[in-house]
Amino acid sequence: MELAHSLLLNEEALAQITEAKRPVFIFEWLRFLDKVLVAANKTDVKEKQKKLVEQLTGLISSSPGPPTRKLLAKNLAALYSIGDTFTVFQTLDKCNDIIRNKDDTAAYLPTKLAAVACVGAFYEKMGRMLGSAFPETVNNLLKSLKSAESQGRSEILMSLQKVLNGLGGAAASSHRDIYKNARSLLTDRSMAVRCAVAKCLLELQNEAVFMWTAELENIATLCFKALENSNYGVRVAVSKLLGTVMATALMPKQATVMRQNVKRATFDEVLELMATGFLRGGSGFLKSGGEMLKVGGSVNREVRVGVTQAYVVFVTTLGGQWLERSFATFLSHVLDLVSHPRATQTHVEAVYSRRCVSFILRATVGSLLGEKAQIAAAKEICQAIGKQMKAVEAVVNDTSGENKSGAADIAASQHVMVCALQELGSLVQSLNATASPLIQEASIGLLEIVTSVLLHPSMAARLAAAWCLRCVAVALPFQLTPFLDRCAERLNNLKTSPEAVSGYSFAMAALLGGVHQCPLGIPHAKGKMVVSIAEDLLRTAAQNSRLSLQRTQAGWLLLGALMTLGPSVVRYHLPKMLLLWRNVFPRSLKELEAEKARGDSFTWQVTLEGRAGALCAMRSFVAHCPELLTEDVIRKLMTPIECAMTMMSHIPSVIKAHGAHLKASAAMVRLRLYDILALLPPKTYEGSFNALLRELVAEFTLTDNSANTTTSLLRSLCHYDDSVLLGSWLQETDHKSIEDQLQPNSASGSGALEHDPSSIYLRIPAGEAVPGPLPLGVSVIDASVALFGVVFPHVSYKHRLQMLDHFAECVKQAKGVRQQAVQLNIFTAVLSALKGLAENKSTLGPEEVRKSALTLVMGALDNPNPILRCAAGEALGRMAQVVGEATFIARMAQYSFDKLKSARDVVSRTGHSLALGCLHRYVGGIGSGQHLKTSVSILLALAQDGTSPEVQTWSLHSLALIVDSSGPMYRGYVEPTLSLVLTLLLTVPPSHTEVHQCLGRCLGAIITTVGPELQGNGATISTIRSSCLVGCAITQDHSDSLVQAAAISCLQQLHMFAPRHVNLSSLVPSLCVHLCSSHLLLRRAAVACLRQLAQREAAEVCEYAMSLAKNAGDKESSGANVNPFSPGVSSRSDIHCRHQGVNITETGLEGLLFGMLDRETDRKLCSDIHDTLGHMLSSLAVEKLSHWLMLCKDVLAASSDMSTATPLSSGKDEESEKKDEMDDDTMFTTLGEEDKSKPFVAPRWATRVFAADCLCRIINLCENADQAHFDLAMARSAKLRNPTNDLLVLHLSDLIRMAFMAATDHSNQLRMAGLQALEDIIKKFASVPEPEFPGHVILEQYQANVGAALRPAFSQDTPSDIIAKACQVYVVAMNIKKEAESKPKRTIKNTDDDEDDYGTIDELPPDSLITLVQPELPTLSRLWLAALKDYALLTLPAEFASQLPPDGGAFYTPETIDTARLHYRNSWAPILHAVALWLNSTGFTCSESTEAATISGLQKRSTSASLNQASGTTACAKSLPEINKDRMHLILGVSIQFLCSPRPEEPVEHVTACLQALHTLLDSPYARIHIAEDQLIGVELLSVLHRLLLTWNPSSVQLLVTGVVQQIVRAAQDYLQEKRNTLNEDDMEKESCAILGEGGDSGGLVPGKSLVFATMELLMFILVRHMPHLSTKMSDSPSHVAVKTRLSEESARLVAATVTILSDLPSLCSPAGCMTILPTVLFLIARILKDTAIKSADNQVPPPVSAALQGIKSIVTLSLAKTEETQKQWTALIRSTLACILEYSQPEDSMPPPDEVSMLTAIALFLWSASSEIIGVQSLQNGCMNRFKNALNSCDPWVQAKCYQLLLSVFQHSNRALSTPYIHSLAPIVVEKLKAVERNRPASNTELLAVQEGIKVLETLVALGEEQNRVQLLALLVPTLISYLLDENSFASANAASKDLHEFALQNLMHIGPLYPHAFKTVMGAAPELKVRLETAVRASQASKAKAAARQPAPAIHSAPTIKLKTSFF
Repeated sequence: MELAHSLLLNEEALAQITEAKRPVFIFEWLRFLDKVLVAANKTDVKEKQKKLVEQLTGLISSSPGPPTRKLLAKNLAALYSIGDTFTVFQTLDKCNDIIRNKDDTAAYLPTKLAAVACVGAFYEKMGRMLGSAFPETVNNLLKSLKSAESQGRSEILMSLQKVLNGLGGAAASSHRDIYKNARSLLTDRSMAVRCAVAKCLLELQNEAVFMWTAELENIATLCFKALENSNYGVRVAVSKLLGTVMATALMPKQATVMRQNVKRATFDEVLELMATGFLRGGSGFLKSGGEMLKVGGSVNREVRVGVTQAYVVFVTTLGGQWLERSFATFLSHVLDLVSHPRATQTHVEAVYSRRCVSFILRATVGSLLGEKAQIAAAKEICQAIGKQMKAVEAVVNDTSGENKSGAADIAASQHVMVCALQELGSLVQSLNATASPLIQEASIGLLEIVTSVLLHPSMAARLAAAWCLRCVAVALPFQLTPFLDRCAERLNNLKTSPEAVSGYSFAMAALLGGVHQCPLGIPHAKGKMVVSIAEDLLRTAAQNSRLSLQRTQAGWLLLGALMTLGPSVVRYHLPKMLLLWRNVFPRSLKELEAEKARGDSFTWQVTLEGRAGALCAMRSFVAHCPELLTEDVIRKLMTPIECAMTMMSHIPSVIKAHGAHLKASAAMVRLRLYDILALLPPKTYEGSFNALLRELVAEFTLTDNSANTTTSLLRSLCHYDDSVLLGSWLQETDHKSIEDQLQPNSASGSGALEHDPSSIYLRIPAGEAVPGPLPLGVSVIDASVALFGVVFPHVSYKHRLQMLDHFAECVKQAKGVRQQAVQLNIFTAVLSALKGLAENKSTLGPEEVRKSALTLVMGALDNPNPILRCAAGEALGRMAQVVGEATFIARMAQYSFDKLKSARDVVSRTGHSLALGCLHRYVGGIGSGQHLKTSVSILLALAQDGTSPEVQTWSLHSLALIVDSSGPMYRGYVEPTLSLVLTLLLTVPPSHTEVHQCLGRCLGAIITTVGPELQGNGATISTIRSSCLVGCAITQDHSDSLVQAAAISCLQQLHMFAPRHVNLSSLVPSLCVHLCSSHLLLRRAAVACLRQLAQREAAEVCEYAMSLAKNAGDKESSGANVNPFSPGVSSRSDIHCRHQGVNITETGLEGLLFGMLDRETDRKLCSDIHDTLGHMLSSLAVEKLSHWLMLCKDVLAASSDMSTATPLSSGKDEESEKKDEMDDDTMFTTLGEEDKSKPFVAPRWATRVFAADCLCRIINLCENADQAHFDLAMARSAKLRNPTNDLLVLHLSDLIRMAFMAATDHSNQLRMAGLQALEDIIKKFASVPEPEFPGHVILEQYQANVGAALRPAFSQDTPSDIIAKACQVYVVAMNIKKEAESKPKRTIKNTDDDEDDYGTIDELPPDSLITLVQPELPTLSRLWLAALKDYALLTLPAEFASQLPPDGGAFYTPETIDTARLHYRNSWAPILHAVALWLNSTGFTCSESTEAATISGLQKRSTSASLNQASGTTACAKSLPEINKDRMHLILGVSIQFLCSPRPEEPVEHVTACLQALHTLLDSPYARIHIAEDQLIGVELLSVLHRLLLTWNPSSVQLLVTGVVQQIVRAAQDYLQEKRNTLNEDDMEKESCAILGEGGDSGGLVPGKSLVFATMELLMFILVRHMPHLSTKMSDSPSHVAVKTRLSEESARLVAATVTILSDLPSLCSPAGCMTILPTVLFLIARILKDTAIKSADNQVPPPVSAALQGIKSIVTLSLAKTEETQKQWTALIRSTLACILEYSQPEDSMPPPDEVSMLTAIALFLWSASSEIIGVQSLQNGCMNRFKNALNSCDPWVQAKCYQLLLSVFQHSNRALSTPYIHSLAPIVVEKLKAVERNRPASNTELLAVQEGIKVLETLVALGEEQNRVQLLALLVPTLISYLLDENSFASANAASKDLHEFALQNLMHIGPLYPHAFKTVMGAAPELKVRLETAVRASQASKAKAAARQPAPAIHSAPTIKLKTSFF
């Protein structure tokens, strides 16, 4: 293949390869040329042009295949337009000669077709340059058109279309000729030709005025004829032609109008013409006008469907603005269509016509109009309904009977009503909450009008009105309850009118059915209301025979609808329901027999309707309340059901007796019975199988049914992949709802509500807009087939055999059409049964059963009906799957092999080839491996049968199935299959689209089979890969959209396996073009592919899409490159539509996708678009922030009045660039052509919601990307460094604006999304400071905007969920404001995760939420307590259900328990916290006496009893202490229960809120006493907290836990202290006092009862978690690595808190108890001190160290412990602790150096507080002295200073026995140290501090000494001080510290002199030189003071104001 990539064809390489591969080689070269010519250098091209032209023209006569000729023509034309045009006429002549050639053989055909294609391409590309030759060309083409066969005809027509396109107005002279010749071919046999003619005429009408003036009627007639017997493609093409011509006739293009004075058609004429097609079809109504008008002959359905599509094209072409202006006229015309007697000859026809009209309205109003215009349209529809209803009322009230035609009018009006009401419902539903003006404006009166239709005489209209009400209620949920109440009220008032009973019950049922779509539901009491109404109706049904039927139906309908509310409502009414059901049916056989004898036909009708209704309600119950289906309930249900089954057999005799009109009611009973049985487990009705199966088989074999009704289920039971054979892909088109009418099975597509009223409350099947149950006859057969499938697997083999034989017999008996119908039904049933067997994993049965089944199936493989063949193949596959035996499979396969080898007819070849495919599909590669080779060889042979496209289609389809199912086993056959696929792709005519679709499927299957191997580089793999790419290229170029979709999915597969080899630069633009295709399947495929590409390569995808926008203006790249031969691409040929292809503007692909969201309704497509945008967003949004924010902003800001913002004039450019020649008609570019080209609609609410979600996602993405996005200062500097930097915080005002726009919209969903975005913005930017105003946050400037966004949410009529959301946002905003004000500098501690957590900070600034809450507290606190009590009850386990109050709690009723639980679970924690805060501030002092009154006022029923836990007492009887006790129990109970085992998915906020609540609660004295009085509560709480710590790691939780523990310990301390004090006051002897506290006399602590023990357990757990080496178990374990790292800040805080609590514990114990716990406590404290006292650079003391020191102090000073009994133990403890600390303070090599200061402090604490225990212990004393000596000799001045301070405290100790040894030992060192300072003066403040502290020690020693020693002591001190003084010279040059030392010494000397005058004199006298120094210093000091005073004269007073001014600034 690489050899093909050269500018000239490589002829040597071509000669060397085999004949078979040459076409592929040539095609690959043409593909390369196509890409290269555009990009190549013009001179290069010109050099080689001659040779190239030769090579290309040579190829024309080499019989190229269709794709090759297309590319060949394209390249030749491109070559001439790029290079020289000298020889173009020669080439043209050559082509014309070939076309003239008379050779008609098949072999010469491809050459002719290639020449035709070339001619077309030349004209399209070069247009008027070839103008001179064009008459000859056209004549030549037209001449050969007459004699050509179908392939030639369509090719010639396509070329003519291109000629017209290229020449524009210049071809006017030939227009009539072309028209005359083409016209007759519009009814050609071949569908492809019809399509080609339609496209050709469409091109022609652009210029040929006569087509839409004089010939308008003829064109219409022609189109109608062309639609007869057409296929989907023809309908699309012809409707496009018809619609466009009609639109042009109404609004011609200006240019053409100016050239010729044209008579324009009027609106009425155009509509009249369209209506003729709709109502009368195509068969020449002009000739036989008279007879046709008589109501005879049915309308041709294909014509009606085609005309329906034409109406849509017509309106779309005229555009949205036109529709807005003329909607009223258009609406009345369309509604008249459906009231015309010819449209409604039979009921099914009427339904079809209604469907068509609904389609017209939905496709135009739904997609062309913006939201404002849609509201206007809804008003118009309302008026139309009102007008109709007035006319109907006039007829109904006209008793005189003058109005003879009245009945006919009413019959016609019902259909108008249905269409209008359905469209109104759909409009309101799509507008959603934006439709609220429709309801609120009284002038429109929508509700009055719709409810008035509920009294319409016709049931269809009443149902439609009910449906419309349901739509309104779903769109505006707050209307739901008022609607229900209004209907109930009217039902009661108008009980005597049959229409009212029927209509209002329909409405209520519909509304109940809509509840599940409304998030907030309805009040539960409404359930009771519905039951009582229904009961009343059923009870009174018998009273008045005029109303019996309606009341019976209405009652049961309401009960059925009630069931949709689900188990929580139904549970309470179930006993009553079971009773009602039992009473409807006779109790026994006797009663049944007796019943038959009585009654007339009317009572029988009522009875049957009643029973059908009861069964329907049962079915609804089983479907919607599966939770209530216990064994017992099923047993009770079976009684009436069995009775119904028995009754079935008696009914035929009843019908015989009373007339055939009972048949419908009887059928309804059967339908309901089958429906409910299908939902119940078959085991429950095993006993009735025989009778039941007889009924079922009779039902679908049409035994008692003279009509040939067929089931509608066959398609759905066949495999989805077979859609190509069944044509069921039509289900996937935009025209699904009308194309259904043309399907072959009975009443297909005629679904309507009136066929089964119960569907008004059922869930709508996915993809349907309105429920459409099929007519009763079909529904019964469908139900019987479905039930047969459920029952069959449970039937005995004997009966299976009987049934299968019976089926064969039935088929034999029937003849002709009836046989087909019976066969279809039987096959559907058999498939259903086989499917059931497979699902149940059971087998088909013994040999004879299989044989019988096989005979039945094999017989149908040769059936002429393709659907039956398909079903037979499917059944065969399923049988193989169910039997699962190799021999059986082999037999089946062999049978098909033999048949295929011998058979020559198309039917059996297709059937048996499919059989092979299905066998493989269901048995899989392994099971059918041995047949693989034979199957493949046979199918490959069949696929080459060029004479029958049908055989090719079926065999290729089977081949695809085999490739798919064989997987890797197929690898050996890949090459031959692939080469066949390529050959066929290059040769099969494009008109055989099914063959091409199957080829696409095969290609996809092969790619999947080869899989990841495709990445390889081996020769074979490269060949396979390039073949796959060529295959994809050919299918991509095909004109059929399904084939293109297949190509896209192939490329998608390739991209998955071998991404490097898929060329995105050409794929992405073509996908973008397909996004605007008119074919849903193609759009789906394109979006699915983009979704996959965007996952990996979003940036590239966006870039290539933008390149399309850049090239949009220039014809080369857009018209020719992206959609080769654009007219072929998905039937878009007029200019506007083609250039929708390139509608990517500067917003890029993202903008286009956002736009699609507004137009598309297909769920799958929309979700793929969402995903694609999501992928693009996550990979690109952060880099291209502005772009994405602008996108979201544009979508959100779209106000509905934007109507022109279309692509940049793409249509104009295209038209005007006809090879740079301007021409008169392009000067006046068409009237508003841009407006037409893309009807632009402002983004709809759903798209805006999506944009708001995108906004939130962008914020989150930025958060993960870079902190600079949330820091204004950083962002600004980044922007300065690099202007392209784009950071979120710079767009804050935009973000707020977008959130504001969304939060204040009409649409509720958008408001929710907007509030969510606002909340996100506030949270994320909460702490961002405003750099220009320190101490402020950036959000402060947006307070007004946030306020404005929230204000509307608090208005009267806002739905409650929005109010709740707004409150949440408000609380978040206030929290942040509060934090900003209370502590501007502090980091935000309570990261506001929990919106409702408004109590985390106890000190509240004045302006905060508390000001809101304060006045409401009395009420709020009561409600909070009530809610907590509810929560406590609702969390009880199921076995205590009996304890729940029977009539519900404060905020829930018994019915709502299940839904309420969720809400309580989400909100109890903040409530608990709030209650605790309230109780702490005021709660325990105020009583609840007023409670009952408030609450009962609140709830309309007195719940005083249930709120105060009183069972018998009233609220006032409880005293305050009792109430408080209850409150405590409630709060502690809730907390303990929650903390015991919080579920892992609980938000951490609940845990923190609960702990904070406990902490706050225990702040109050009452709670402390409560918890301390009953020690077990405390113990329980502690053990629960311990459990919590085991499961919850976050340190925030652990800190809160320690807080709570501390509160509990403090409470116990206070309580104990109180007890001790009272004992002391009673002046008891001290002994008994001492025993108070835990541990008593013995000192034993009981686990589980001891508070101290529980606390220690918990604290130990925390300590070990943060310092594992504390536990010997941990440190001895092999996995433990002894690494000592610094504790993190949080851990340090935690450890400190634990130590503090530990040191409090001894005070809770008796002396003996103390002795039990102290060893542990002291050990832990000492160890922690050792581990955390590590020297740090800044001499900071870590929190654990200070806590440990504090703890040592409190323990050592503990007075309690020192009793006689414990004295010895105590002393030992103290000594050993000190010894430990001494040992720990020894520096070790391996460890970081200990912090000497902390260790010394600890030692000093012992010396200071526990002197008595330590005195005289020599070893300890030496140790302590050593530590002090080391510290004194330390080189760190800070350590020295601290050491001096500690020594000072030791020296001053009152106990001389302690201090003296230390003085003796350490004082000399001190003196030495201080003396040395003279030589080494201090250089820093720390050193200075050390000296000062040392001097203080000496001074103290002087003071401590006795009088006689003072002189000696002063002799040490004074000289030292004097030695610190400096003389004047050195003073000036000294550093600051040195000067300070001088000052300090001087001060001290001046102070000492007067203190000890005598001794001072003595010392000074002894040393004269000292005296001199001192005097000099004193003088100098006085002089400097005087100088300073002189330097500061008076102005000092003036300077005061300036200082003041400054301060006032800040």
